[in-house]
Amino acid sequence: MTAKSAAAAARATVYGYPRQGQGRELKKAIEGYWKGRVDADALRATATELRRTNWRQLAEAGIHEVPTGDFSYYDHVLDTSVMVGAIPERHRAAVEADALDGYFAMARGTQDAAPLEMTKWFDTNYHYLVPELGPDTVFTADSTQQVAALGQALALGLTARPVLVGPVTYLLLAKPRPGVAADFDPLTLLDRLLPVYAQVLTDLRTAGAEWVQLDEPALVQDRTPAELNAVARAYRDLGGLTDRPKLLVASYFDRLGDALPVLAKAPVEGLALDFTEAAADNLDALAAVGGLPGKRLVAGVVNGRNIWVNDLEKSLATLGTLLGLADRVDVAASCSLLHVPLDATAERDIEPQILRWLAFARQKTAEIVTLAKGLGGGTDTIAAELAANRADLASRAGSALTHDPAVRARTAAVTATDGRRSQPYPERAAAQRAHLRLPLLPTTTIGSFPQTTELRTARADLRAGRIDSAGYEERIRAEIGEVISFQEKTGLDVLVHGEAERNDMVQYFAEQLTGYLATQHGWVQSYGTRYVRPPILAGDISRPEAMTVRWTTYAQSLTAKPVKGMLTGPVTMLAWSFVRDDQPLADTAQQVALALRDEVNDLEAAGTSVIQVDEPALRETLPLRACDHPEYLAWATEAFRLTTAGVRPDTQIHTHMCYAEFGDIVQAIDDLDADVISLEAARSHMQVARELAGHGYPREAGPGVYDIHSPRVPGADEAAALLRRGLEAIPAERLWVNPDCGLKTRAWPETRASLENLVTAARTVRTELSAS
Repeated sequence: MTAKSAAAAARATVYGYPRQGQGRELKKAIEGYWKGRVDADALRATATELRRTNWRQLAEAGIHEVPTGDFSYYDHVLDTSVMVGAIPERHRAAVEADALDGYFAMARGTQDAAPLEMTKWFDTNYHYLVPELGPDTVFTADSTQQVAALGQALALGLTARPVLVGPVTYLLLAKPRPGVAADFDPLTLLDRLLPVYAQVLTDLRTAGAEWVQLDEPALVQDRTPAELNAVARAYRDLGGLTDRPKLLVASYFDRLGDALPVLAKAPVEGLALDFTEAAADNLDALAAVGGLPGKRLVAGVVNGRNIWVNDLEKSLATLGTLLGLADRVDVAASCSLLHVPLDATAERDIEPQILRWLAFARQKTAEIVTLAKGLGGGTDTIAAELAANRADLASRAGSALTHDPAVRARTAAVTATDGRRSQPYPERAAAQRAHLRLPLLPTTTIGSFPQTTELRTARADLRAGRIDSAGYEERIRAEIGEVISFQEKTGLDVLVHGEAERNDMVQYFAEQLTGYLATQHGWVQSYGTRYVRPPILAGDISRPEAMTVRWTTYAQSLTAKPVKGMLTGPVTMLAWSFVRDDQPLADTAQQVALALRDEVNDLEAAGTSVIQVDEPALRETLPLRACDHPEYLAWATEAFRLTTAGVRPDTQIHTHMCYAEFGDIVQAIDDLDADVISLEAARSHMQVARELAGHGYPREAGPGVYDIHSPRVPGADEAAALLRRGLEAIPAERLWVNPDCGLKTRAWPETRASLENLVTAARTVRTELSAS
């Protein structure tokens, strides 16, 4: 096909779409099902209607090929585990008794069976359920869900393309199940897994699929020759099937690198690549392999992870370059649109001109369609859209919101000493122990306590004007009092105020900093039914006034025990926002760090002796290629130190991280120079404690003994067993006892019981240590 005919054949598509619905109908239906208010048929009906609505919106916008299989009740990787029969033995009876309840048991756990481990999906804030595999794992095909979704779309008269997690990525994301040697490599199961994928492909072909997309995002990471050989084998075997759909292999989030020539030679009909995160690299690599003659290229030129309007002329230039490199070039977002909110037009509180800078899923869909039209028919066919786009880009670039001279002068004046504590850790530790006088194995929580219905109602009433600020603050004051009282009665050693006043650990601060925009309806799935509204980091950042001092000081007035000041760190403020794309991330991080430094210093001046600056996103934001790690980790750790280094030696600085692979960044954790770090460890069976010990981590640490992402209540014996496991790696004088993460999403009954058991476990082990 010539470049001209390839352009004329250009089509618009997407890889996935937000699942929740305009009013988060899916979240409400699932949580209603868990509470017994919604039956299974009603839940399935809600899901069916949401899929139908999504597909119709896409088709009406001009998307030529809609995705199926991207919708999920909880997580698409968990759906893949069901599809291939990788059900943990502890959940098998539940799945066989009731498939839906068993599915949720794997995701959330039950009182008798722990859930699957949960961690971040590459460098996003989406969490997936980690497959558990072993050398005796037997895979069996169950394509029921995938076939049903395809059938629903085809019945609506739509052209549909099922989207599956690819077999290599699935195995690379998996871990050895409990009881299996840690060095077991799930990729050794590939030959056992491929026949199952072959059966699913056959089933989808029989059901009417012309194309099936196999997502292989793990291939944008550094891969060994053995792993690349596995990729070649997988797609040789799947591509060699006689009765199958056409195969589109998709990879995104970064450059494909050494995997590109492997896939280019594979007997598949198409590739889908990301031309936003690493456009030049993927373009050069594609040209180096001689393009994709005879194949379909789906070009991800619209950023599927951020919310800024596309530069249409720049994207058209990229698409034009690609025309000569493939038989057919289609236009898409760089990845699934589940990472962005649904519709920017729902936002009523953002200034209309600024709103034109933003593109959520529906607006990105329109951009994709416009680009496909321009590629196929020429720029004259989209002249009005291009003119409007140029005006929007110019408006943003020239806005006073994006450039604050005072902020830029302050960042220019930062020196290396601003990011260094005045004394080394051993001297600080001695001063802190003398000042705080904590027991061995001190107990604490991560920060938040349950956000009750009453709290959410009070917040909604304040927004709606049904109560005034005085009435709202009275409710917050009462909640803080209850939280402090409970912690004292339970016997916790370092308390928190519970964060009753905070809607979200990033949004709360963003709403008080200049340069941020907040949304009212910009919900994005984080995991399961947990949705967040990432704020939009649009301009230069500063702190007009103190943000947390008032409520922290009030909580401290209620108790003689230390109350932690709680802040969200600069890297997490970036990672869990939609960050500006018009300057380096390091510059933005430094601005946020200076604003937070002011808050840390004000907390200390108000008498706060323990200050926690959470950085759960430090690992999440780690670049996917090792060669890019040093630069990122240098500015990320420097931003944390800039935030925290201005305090006295006897002020104890904590940080917290959760649900990520910490072994990759142990040196960076050390480089933060925090006095205490708390980390998720319960689901991963204290793996992080061993990783810290292996590194020789010299400071204090609290690997979690209570998995807060499950409704089950761990017994005191279970928590004590985990604590003893932690002591095998970390000396008692440096070990803290705490949950994995904050308690915002939990209910009070399970929180009370779990924390009481946690304190009992700590006391039990203290007694054992004193007797030994």
